[in-house]
Amino acid sequence: MKTLLSSAFLLVCTLCTLSLQSQDFALKQTHESGVYRKGEKIQVTYTASQVSSDSLYIKVLKNNNQLLLKKAVLPTADAMIIFESEFKEPCSVMLEARQKAGKQQLGMIVSPEKLKPGTKYPQDFESYWAQEKLVLNALRMEVKTKNMEIKEPGFVCQDVEINCTGPKPARGYFAKPTNAAVRSLPIVLQVHAAGVKGSWCRSEVANALNYAKKGKGALCFDLNAHGMLNGQPDEYYANLESGELKDYYIQGLEDRENFYFRGMYLRLIRTLEFLTRQPEWDGKRIIVIGESQGGGQALAAAGLDHRVSAVVATVPAMCDWGGTLVNRKGGWPQPFEHQGDKEKMKNVLPYFDTAHLLKNAEAILVVEIGLVDQTCPSTSVYAAINQAKGKKIIFPVPYREHGWPNAEQRKNWDPVVFNPKNEFVDNYLK
Repeated sequence: MKTLLSSAFLLVCTLCTLSLQSQDFALKQTHESGVYRKGEKIQVTYTASQVSSDSLYIKVLKNNNQLLLKKAVLPTADAMIIFESEFKEPCSVMLEARQKAGKQQLGMIVSPEKLKPGTKYPQDFESYWAQEKLVLNALRMEVKTKNMEIKEPGFVCQDVEINCTGPKPARGYFAKPTNAAVRSLPIVLQVHAAGVKGSWCRSEVANALNYAKKGKGALCFDLNAHGMLNGQPDEYYANLESGELKDYYIQGLEDRENFYFRGMYLRLIRTLEFLTRQPEWDGKRIIVIGESQGGGQALAAAGLDHRVSAVVATVPAMCDWGGTLVNRKGGWPQPFEHQGDKEKMKNVLPYFDTAHLLKNAEAILVVEIGLVDQTCPSTSVYAAINQAKGKKIIFPVPYREHGWPNAEQRKNWDPVVFNPKNEFVDNYLK
């Protein structure tokens, strides 16, 4: 593992030497990693490939939603400083430069290791989750399976349903090698991004088989977030999205029992328990992988089950919802920004915020953070992962919004972020 960590560190350092390029103009900041110390000067320069008569419109935000600067300037033939400042407290800074030909963004983060959750850690946090697990474990596990037809000799895949305290069962596809020895395989739990009907929201046989075939084989469960039936017609998922699961992410904000993410997290716990009961599990390795909402679930899993040994979380959601209360933008779905009794919310949301769930978690955290992400702000992610006690491999990406980088950006992103994350997983599963 030390070799993996060293390699990742070198790759992150490589990122620091790269600048964001465009056909029309380039933006470059003092540290291309986007990470600064308190009081350190930040300077952003603009360089055009050719002189343009178009005005350059510049906007700078602090902590995602506080306007620091808005101006228009005429570009010059020489490199031009368009923003310069320093900050005495941990914060994020986002700069947007726009001309008729297009726009670019650069993100910065100041003293990210100092960021703390915006809400207090509940005094009864541990007892609350201990009770939830006690009730869940008292429910005799009942598993329904259906064998899937696959063209992968040496592997089996099942559509699995596991009963849960609630309110929905855990459902997904479970794949593994056939005839694997007892205590020989790692566990991979794959979790999904937000939404209901999109292809990225559903469990797929191919997803489960992909990880089951890695290394010498793995026990892979591709878990859908909502306890939905698998393999249904598109109409089934569309009806859920417009009906029962419409705006699911803000359901029950004032009630712990009915808060939507409670059920989502209980399904995580139940699925992990199912997987660890498999005789082939090696008793050591459990890796949880997800992006956005899936990234939030992956972090939550590390906090809820300390047997989780590694997490790969890409632009994770559900981080530091309380950031909204301390002059920062909270993580998706920004529940404190929605209507409701804020005092009641304060008695509900901290129990499900990864900024508290990760307290003292020891899993290796591999986390990609978009420094211009308005959905899952960089400050929210750092505030959460700072609570964990295990090793962290962090990829701050100055040009990454919540969606994937564009084709031009991927020339940098693929070799220094995307590929290393995949290599970590491959090496971990060897």
